[in-house]
Amino acid sequence: MNVHDAVIQVLQEAGAPLHAQEITKRILEKKLWETSGKTPAATVSARLYADIKKNRDASPFALVTSQTFGLREMGMKSSGIAPPIHLKATTQPKVRVSAKTYSFTDAAERVLEQFGNKQPMHFREITKKALEMGWLDTEGRTPDATMGAQLYTSIKRAQRRGEQPRFVQHARGVFGLGKWMGHGLAYQITQHNKQVRQTLRKRLFDMEWEEFEDLVARLLGEMEFEDVKVSARRNDKGIDVRGVLAVGGAIRVRMAVQVKKWKHNVQAPVVQQVRGSLSPHEHGVIITTSDFSKGAREEAERRDTTPIALVNGEAFASLLMQNGVGIQRQACELFELTDAVPSNA
Repeated sequence: MNVHDAVIQVLQEAGAPLHAQEITKRILEKKLWETSGKTPAATVSARLYADIKKNRDASPFALVTSQTFGLREMGMKSSGIAPPIHLKATTQPKVRVSAKTYSFTDAAERVLEQFGNKQPMHFREITKKALEMGWLDTEGRTPDATMGAQLYTSIKRAQRRGEQPRFVQHARGVFGLGKWMGHGLAYQITQHNKQVRQTLRKRLFDMEWEEFEDLVARLLGEMEFEDVKVSARRNDKGIDVRGVLAVGGAIRVRMAVQVKKWKHNVQAPVVQQVRGSLSPHEHGVIITTSDFSKGAREEAERRDTTPIALVNGEAFASLLMQNGVGIQRQACELFELTDAVPSNA
């Protein structure tokens, strides 16, 4: 039995979501799946994450919370911590039938565009309007809290990458769209960082191969990878850098990275080559200065195989900036007037 079917059987028997460690334990105890790997739980978790990412709502699995999975047929939803099975929120407004539902951030953007009139809205009002329009599909009992957290996280993630945030927080709990901010110091900083990121991407193409591989190794080190080593320039069998990803001091995953300083898209055969070059218990990563074809992305997420993580040029440049590799952060102080000194105007 493959991992996919084994997990389904275990979750059906449990009748409730389980942590990846517990799922793996039950699979091995029942001898539904055999592996010689030293980190079977990491493998099971990676397969489930990949299935959910690839198949979205068509996946039989749902990510209930970190490392905890359930079955959609039992009422689980991949939108935060799921409520007890079949429990419906009783305080949500009546939902209008909609042809399409969206993620929390996509729904928020639609609400602000159609009902904000370029004025910020509180996240509770955004959530209420999204539910009324049928743009959110959630069984969570606190969708407004989820909305607020998603908007805040989206802003922080963009700021770490030096990108223009999709949303702007104007006051506590009040958000608007970043594209409404077409002027001011914050806008100028965003545009400057965008230009820096574009220049950084161009410089990557001018680097020698050895320098480029060393840059990737340095980035992995800044991202808290351990035992990072650049492979021998000859006979590396397609793997350029190896390291161990340590997560919270509890999970250690061996990673093998291939780098492609290309201007054309990476195709599916490259993904197949990397997968075939992996040592036992390794996970693969491909980092490129360009992008990936549709076939390469499908191959990377193919079911019942080791998933391969793909990092394109845009994401690579953002990671470099986020981790302070190849760039220098400048700190500056911004002063604003308060009501302590009243204006006579």
